[in-house]
Amino acid sequence: MANKLPSPCIDVCKFRREGHCIGCSMTKAQKKMFKTLKKPEHREAFVTMLIHQQNDLGRYRHWTPAYLKKCAKKGVAPPVPA
Repeated sequence: MANKLPSPCIDVCKFRREGHCIGCSMTKAQKKMFKTLKKPEHREAFVTMLIHQQNDLGRYRHWTPAYLKKCAKKGVAPPVPA
């Protein structure tokens, strides 16, 4: 079985008043929802949605290199352009 796509969380987990984590841009509800996603295509779609959310919010350039490193460590091809 192939490794699962890891969570987009990059272990910063500090939330601003708007409710978005300063590390990955997820809200607490989104973090909880990601844990329930079992199918690889659902996880990939979630990460793609999150990238669009980060682009809309701005200030998340640090996330892509950190997530690529996390995926490489897990031996998973990321759905993120390198």
